[in-house]
Amino acid sequence: MKACSWKSLVILGLLCLATSVLSAQTLTALADFGGGSEGTGPIGIIQASNGNFYGVTRFAGSGPYCSLSGGCGTIFEITSKGKVTTFYNFCSQKSCSDGAIANGLVQASNGNFYGTTKLRGAHDQGTIFELTPSGKFTTLYSFCAQANCPDGSGPVGRLVQGIDGDLYGLTNSGGSGKGCRHGCGTMFKLTLSGQFTSAFSFCAATNCVDEGRNPQQGLTVSPNGDFYGTTFGGGRPQEGIIFKITPSGSLTKLYNFYSQPNGADGWDAQAPLTLGGDGNFYGTTEGGGTFKNGTFFKITPTGQYSVLYNFCSQTNCVDGVTPSGPIAWGSDGNLYGTASGGGSTQSAGTAFKITPSGQYTLLYTFCSQVLCADGIGPSGLIQDTNGNFYGATQGGGGQTCGCGTVYSLSMGLEPFVEAEPGFAPVGKRVAILGNGLSSTSSVTFNGTPASFKVGSGTYLLATVPAGATTGPIEVTTPNGTLSSNVAFQVIP
Repeated sequence: MKACSWKSLVILGLLCLATSVLSAQTLTALADFGGGSEGTGPIGIIQASNGNFYGVTRFAGSGPYCSLSGGCGTIFEITSKGKVTTFYNFCSQKSCSDGAIANGLVQASNGNFYGTTKLRGAHDQGTIFELTPSGKFTTLYSFCAQANCPDGSGPVGRLVQGIDGDLYGLTNSGGSGKGCRHGCGTMFKLTLSGQFTSAFSFCAATNCVDEGRNPQQGLTVSPNGDFYGTTFGGGRPQEGIIFKITPSGSLTKLYNFYSQPNGADGWDAQAPLTLGGDGNFYGTTEGGGTFKNGTFFKITPTGQYSVLYNFCSQTNCVDGVTPSGPIAWGSDGNLYGTASGGGSTQSAGTAFKITPSGQYTLLYTFCSQVLCADGIGPSGLIQDTNGNFYGATQGGGGQTCGCGTVYSLSMGLEPFVEAEPGFAPVGKRVAILGNGLSSTSSVTFNGTPASFKVGSGTYLLATVPAGATTGPIEVTTPNGTLSSNVAFQVIP
């Protein structure tokens, strides 16, 4: 694979042929990955407390012990200006004991990053790892450490930090469920000190009707401490389910995919659920729907399900097909996401906006530039506290490698602050991300003053004050007052 350097590319003139495209947005390709030590196929962009973005590449990299033909991947940091630093190359340790092909990152309350790898490790079934902001890498657990893998194998998706401070995740296979040849997957817990517990095995019952099997993505935590997620299979009629599960491993099935004639409600859920500011969960399916090209759906915490949009609703699928990656709840109360295919140019994918009531707007069609400098195959969006959206593409880029890009999408939305997590009890300390926070003079939780400590210009730590109620967080700086993008929920 030929290595080539990344570069910053400003994408201009983004008026698309489709009449539903907005005219105010601007897409900027920040980094053009070049394979080799830079990696290939970036995914899982997150905003960190230092104001930069972190993510992983699934392939390439320069790990000296990597034996996979496509490479074993990297962990990288990228600034908002597009400067990329490779933090770690997987399979840098003998026998790839550090793992290969990472699934993404989460920054925990201690400031360190945590993630999983799909392969390698001590038993070639994946790992859990920790990375400090200074770059120290530690393998915390190797899956299939027990005979027949009751602890799970092949972890999927990003880890999430629960209200109890522990990390939770899913595996695609392994576990003690009897309905699959190699196990149907598990939910596991890991303390920040590295203590591992297997909390649940999918498909303990016949045909996996009630519990589902083989999840493909990670969990989403809710304000009451429960987790929500999807499975690839199981349920009735074996096309996957949406579930709720407690930290102790008690699972409740909320919905069966393919419950409607001809799969009008969708199937093949491959992206994580997103908790909206309205308290509902939003997600996508890659298959099914009216036109068999995927759906965008909403489900309430109690299981009321509705399809908001069917992809390929427009002529020649200019609105996109096969929606992919995480959905962002925007600070304007709308939802933003991507489709990995379709669009008006070479089926390279689209970026879109959907209102909570289901009104769709096409924002951008990828590969609209010479040599597809803006990327091919986007994989979801996040919103930064500067108001802009950020994402990655699996291919394309102006260099000859075509190894993917990281880009920003400006919709003209104002800066805001974001609490991590977005819910906590009185007395709990939370991180608040933002910009220009160095000279913060006050922090309030729905009008109640809070004690706080500034960490840097991009984050501070605040304690939920006595008497606080659910509502917006406001941070006062010399440049004005910043409000949270969603209401912070004070929980018991």
